[in-house]
Amino acid sequence: MATAKKSTAAPAKKAATKAAPAKKAAAPAKAAAKPAAKKAEPAARKPNAAFMKEMTPSAQLSPVVGASPLPRTEVTKKVWEYIKKHNLQDAANRRMINADDKLKAVFGGKAQVSMFEMTKLISDHLS
Repeated sequence: MATAKKSTAAPAKKAATKAAPAKKAAAPAKAAAKPAAKKAEPAARKPNAAFMKEMTPSAQLSPVVGASPLPRTEVTKKVWEYIKKHNLQDAANRRMINADDKLKAVFGGKAQVSMFEMTKLISDHLS
């Protein structure tokens, strides 16, 4: 008789688990409709003024990016163009930048820096 009680209890548990996913399936349909409405909002978004403010590169940085004042975003783009043009990324670890003579002056004499440290060192050369 103990076997009969177990077999009747098992289908009840299965029925309860089957009912729960049906409720969860309805919720994602509502969530999918919301992001479609939010997609129209980013068109009015403006860039942060602090990033767009023109900064003057130092004497050490100007051979790499030029002497004219540029926004931080453009300075970063020009440094990366220089790195890619002169193949200065480390072949084994692409996050590391191997400095040539011009970049050594910017990197404080270091022969190799990480790309995250590089942004900090470059910001020290902007005023």
